[in-house]
Amino acid sequence: MDSDYGIPRELSAVQKLRSQYQPELPPCLQGATVRVEFGDTTTSLDPTDAHTIGRYFPHTYGQPLAHFLRATAKVPGAQVITEHPPFRVGVVFCGRQSPGGHNVIWGLLNALQVHNPKSTLLGFLGGSEGLFAQKTLEITDEILATYKNQGGYDLLGRTKDQIRTVEQVNATLTACKDLKLDGLVIIGGVTSNTDAAQLAETFAEAKCQTKVVGVPVTLNGDLKNQFVEANVGFDTICKVNSQLISNVCTDALSAEKYYYFIRLMGRKASHVALECTLQSHPNLVILGEEVAASKLTLFDITTQICDAVEARAAQDKNHGVILLPEGLIESIPEVYALLKEIHGLHRQGVSADRISSQLSPWASALFEFLPPFIKKQVLLLPESDDSAQLSQIETEKLVAHLVEVEMNRRVKEGTYKGKKFNAICHFFGYQARGSLPSKFDCDYAYVLGHVCYHILAAGLNGYMATITNLRNPVNKWRCGAAPITAMMTVRRWSQNPGTASIGKPAIHPATVDLKGKAYELLRQNATKFLLDDIYRNPGPLQFDGPGADSKAVTLCVEDQDYMGRIKKLQEYLDKIRTIVKPGCSQEVLKAALSVMASVTEVLSVMSSSPINGQSSL
Repeated sequence: MDSDYGIPRELSAVQKLRSQYQPELPPCLQGATVRVEFGDTTTSLDPTDAHTIGRYFPHTYGQPLAHFLRATAKVPGAQVITEHPPFRVGVVFCGRQSPGGHNVIWGLLNALQVHNPKSTLLGFLGGSEGLFAQKTLEITDEILATYKNQGGYDLLGRTKDQIRTVEQVNATLTACKDLKLDGLVIIGGVTSNTDAAQLAETFAEAKCQTKVVGVPVTLNGDLKNQFVEANVGFDTICKVNSQLISNVCTDALSAEKYYYFIRLMGRKASHVALECTLQSHPNLVILGEEVAASKLTLFDITTQICDAVEARAAQDKNHGVILLPEGLIESIPEVYALLKEIHGLHRQGVSADRISSQLSPWASALFEFLPPFIKKQVLLLPESDDSAQLSQIETEKLVAHLVEVEMNRRVKEGTYKGKKFNAICHFFGYQARGSLPSKFDCDYAYVLGHVCYHILAAGLNGYMATITNLRNPVNKWRCGAAPITAMMTVRRWSQNPGTASIGKPAIHPATVDLKGKAYELLRQNATKFLLDDIYRNPGPLQFDGPGADSKAVTLCVEDQDYMGRIKKLQEYLDKIRTIVKPGCSQEVLKAALSVMASVTEVLSVMSSSPINGQSSL
């Protein structure tokens, strides 16, 4: 019911206290003046994608980076915006709810009011469906009062997570024109921000005054690239899940007779599973990226876990906790191929009850091998991006079942002499995504809302709000904006020898970097986690005192701050220009030429190589 949106919430004592918390703003966003410095024009991560992306996005590809500056910054050529006419801005939740989403709206509203109290913020009711139908709620501070620093998306609601078809894009264009919007802010993840880029291009071509801005909000943590260090909601999800996992670890250690298989929400990538492992120290985690890289089969995964159970039994430990990302099932080569075949039959209009009879011989054999409950789940209709309904496939029960069968076989053959294997399964997902947001997510989302206003004030279209240096305190955060097209890659694949297909440019989910520092930290501790039961309980979410300012381990160990380094490079280049001028000595000129020639040669070689295989499958 549309009438249910925006109504005051009934708050508990803790919720009331949280609603009174006021996030801090970095110096670059304080005051009534917007100061923006434009950097160099952007390119694609993989140079081989540049032509394709530019062809799809002729109006919005190659735009410059934008850095927002504090009042005391002395930057030649910076644009200072002091006049702020009243804006009409629309905001929509796209994609699955993620803790902190409401604070993006709060930050945006606050920025609009600070710069011109006559500005209007319209929230679209019911997600993208409400956007198409022009169902709006004017957001005021009074309406937001019981939603500040609160979880969920129930202020406005959400439905489908796509704005992709010609009809949907045209309906959005019509809505923005009819409502005379100066800006449209899309809050969502990988898919939603890809759609935002297409909208921005369409609006630019149609000469629509509405500027489109994206915000990186997704619990999956997979909207990561050189410009985006973290996603709103990921910190909260991992902290809530880590406490639940740690409680289970304590229970396992107390009873000493159960193996807990815990599946974690997070879509295709394993970021949530990796972060929760580093926070709570379970005995084993099977990352989808490891499985895909090593092409591990169901049999391989089962064997790995059974060998771990035997190793622990040798130390008289007949209990344990094993984490599995929900995307694991699609990372197993033979299961992925089966799912693709099933989805292809769905597209042909074959009903679910007839699919099994039309599978190829090898796919049919695998399908018949699966337990009945899994058979039913893999036959579900795919998501809009053609991926399986991962939250509905009980991978943890499948793996536990296969491990139990194998352990019983080993007992029968006399190769395993430990106690009887007992499994208990859990799925942690919905329990966490409606949580009160962590202090970090409250701050991050609120500041991103302010950045959205700065982007609109600077007249930018097709940009994502970005903040870097996030592992440091808020007063050291660097705020800016990056063109969404600069985050895109192009997938290429070959189905037949000598032929290649090229996909549309898109922001693709970032997977766990198996060469990164976070994964290296996991590998360094894997044996201790497996055998020594060094379980760690971070406790419940902390809003004050010890732990309140803690941040994700994966954020803190990675040395990112890409935007900061871009600015530092610009400073060096500017310094070279001031030193090497006509009239400088021959020695200075020769040294500069020698160094620049070497640097140029190295960078040319590095930039001509595909980055981390992201351009191909």
